[in-house]
Amino acid sequence: MWRNIARFINSRIIHLLFKPGKIAVWLQWFAGALAGLIGIFLLLNVLFPLRVQMAYSPVITASDGSVINAFLSPDDKWRMQLQTSEINSLLKKAILLKEDRYFYYHPGINPMALGRALANNVVSGKTTSGASTITMQVARLLYPKERTLKNKVIELFRALQLEWLYSKDEILTLYLNLVPFGGNIEGVKAASVLYFQQSPQELNLAQAITLTVIPNKPSSLRIGLQNNRIVAFRNKWLRYFARQKAFPEKELTDAINEPLVAVRTEAPQVAPQFAYRLLRQYPNQAILKTNLNRTIQEKVSQLAYNYLPQLRTKNIRNASVLVINNQTKAVEAYLGSADFSDSEYGGQVDGVRAIRSPGSTLKPFLYAVAFDKGFITPRTVISDVPVDYAGYRPENYFGNYNGNITMEYALATSLNIPAVKILDQVGVPAFVDKLKQAEFTQIKKDGNQLGLSLILGGCGVKLEELTALYAALANQGRYTPLRWLQTEKLNFKRQVISPAASYIVNQILTQLQRPDLPHNFQNSGHLPKIAWKTGTSYGRKDAWSIGYNKKYTVGVWVGNFSGEGVPELNGTDSATPLLFDIFNTIDYNSSNDWFTAPANLARRSVCLVSGQPANDFCPDRVLDAYLPGISPVKKCEHLKEVTISVDEKFAYCTTCLPESGYLRKWYPNYAPEILTFYEAEHIPYAKIPAHNPQCPRIFSEFAPVITAPAPDMEYLLESAEKQKLMLHCNAHNEVKQVYWYINDKLFQAAAANRNLFFTPEKAGRYKISCLDDQGRNTNSFITVRFLD
Repeated sequence: MWRNIARFINSRIIHLLFKPGKIAVWLQWFAGALAGLIGIFLLLNVLFPLRVQMAYSPVITASDGSVINAFLSPDDKWRMQLQTSEINSLLKKAILLKEDRYFYYHPGINPMALGRALANNVVSGKTTSGASTITMQVARLLYPKERTLKNKVIELFRALQLEWLYSKDEILTLYLNLVPFGGNIEGVKAASVLYFQQSPQELNLAQAITLTVIPNKPSSLRIGLQNNRIVAFRNKWLRYFARQKAFPEKELTDAINEPLVAVRTEAPQVAPQFAYRLLRQYPNQAILKTNLNRTIQEKVSQLAYNYLPQLRTKNIRNASVLVINNQTKAVEAYLGSADFSDSEYGGQVDGVRAIRSPGSTLKPFLYAVAFDKGFITPRTVISDVPVDYAGYRPENYFGNYNGNITMEYALATSLNIPAVKILDQVGVPAFVDKLKQAEFTQIKKDGNQLGLSLILGGCGVKLEELTALYAALANQGRYTPLRWLQTEKLNFKRQVISPAASYIVNQILTQLQRPDLPHNFQNSGHLPKIAWKTGTSYGRKDAWSIGYNKKYTVGVWVGNFSGEGVPELNGTDSATPLLFDIFNTIDYNSSNDWFTAPANLARRSVCLVSGQPANDFCPDRVLDAYLPGISPVKKCEHLKEVTISVDEKFAYCTTCLPESGYLRKWYPNYAPEILTFYEAEHIPYAKIPAHNPQCPRIFSEFAPVITAPAPDMEYLLESAEKQKLMLHCNAHNEVKQVYWYINDKLFQAAAANRNLFFTPEKAGRYKISCLDDQGRNTNSFITVRFLD
């Protein structure tokens, strides 16, 4: 009977609704109602626009996407932005099954769920279940309000707005970024990093399900405090998913049996100075995707931290390291200080950016510039003897002098005097321009004030600038700015040094027979195959060691951030051991692939004594690298043929050469400064006999060089002390005696290269003249003032 009544009622309703002529009416009514609702929605959308304003925690990620540093959001939350591509598939599936399995099918509101919830609540007389979709939860998280019927209607409206403006994946990502996890932790990414110390993509099933149950009761399910309770809720849902056959059985069994040992940890601080730098450099960005290699960064940090105790026994407190990938110019490790937590000795200082004296670390680039300008080749000989540049008298590190040496030896042993001589030849402005091309900021400011001391550390540089410049040597002389973020491209390459000059320097800096090989590595079989250069600043305040191979360039600075000098501090034994350890760790036993000589680099036979292209009288010859069309081609002149008397007492020139009774003999053609050095050091040498005293000819070539007093200088003297000024000159090999004149009055005759002293009687301008026994004269002028 009831079945027949039901059939009758249904047939009448269908007849009333769908009898001929009624279908069109109903369709018109439905279309009108739908249009009205859409109109109302659009009007409300204009009047009450949706604003998604989320303040994320700034996050610094490594090249593998892992979080290496993070900072609180402006509203003091740990809310790390999760991108759609980072969503874990296990977590996504669990969230959808647990919270909203029809998420991808409804328009933000699920009518069936609403109806079911309404019926349940009416029957029970209280709220027993909700009908919130993920979209509605996002609306509630964006606009948190008290749970009332009015606010529920607003929540429905906001959900429709979200669906109108965003895709489903974007809405799901918003949900995962906003969902609470207790305390000030919001979002799956922050929870994954702070609770499990890993990125969301690496979550396993047990961890993923854990993060789905905590948001239901974030205040009472606190990881680290209520882990047993969390496990109970987690396993409840895992068993539900097992009944649904949502995940493989073995994975579910393993997840149920997995213990929860997680606790809340601090945000990672893998490279704190690096993170603070990028935060200032790229403000208002939620995620900074860097090129930092987390594995290399952690290894470098550990090596430097472990090295500190050795340094601190010598009162050396700080160290900084920078690692650059030579192929990509990416910064792969950045250590501002070896111990960031060391508040007593400035552990928070960023040594990579600090301006310091470079010591000798700029020398390789000076030599490279000199190679490119055609002034020198590796075998060119230069004199390492005392020099005076208007009162500036550089000294070698160990205070010794070597006489004539090759450029190759001068660079490999980092001698100071040859470097100053080369800078004088190249010109300070020309060398400064090269450093400006490599973006040396302090040198750009101080360029016009720098002098010859620049090459010995008389300027300000940063570790990052020096390391980037050495990376140019590893890239055939092409300088490229460092790449901090993955989005940055190699904007430009600037050829600061030729490939040929770079290759020559690379070969010299690879030599192992040199004084800056650390003592503890001299007999070691673990020397990395690298080119490297050390440096120690004046006052022993900075120790540098910068090395490179084809893959990496590593810069190391060691010293005290306070600026305190330490007698034991030097680049060789303070910085280089750490440099070698880093290369042995990050690129151990690297391939033998090394730099190859460019096509425009050639070799030629040169004289062993002078390094110039060999002449007929050069018996000892060696091969030397050179740049065709650029390098000097002047033939060797290390010997000089002299016509002398039979008893070898006098030398003749073409003017006084007798018709017979003479000999021709070869003599070393030494520069005057070398002769002075030999005399001072009592080094024997073959002396050219004095010129024929009967010769009427006066020579202007090879006139004596006055080295003291320094020409064009002003001297301040104490009048009561009767202070004296020294007279000294460098004379030619054949000169035996010189004559000194003060203001055109003979002062004294003396042996060549002998030091004399005179006492100025009054203030004013003095003319100093030196005449040698060949009739060659040189004048110099100084100014004397007396202090009262």
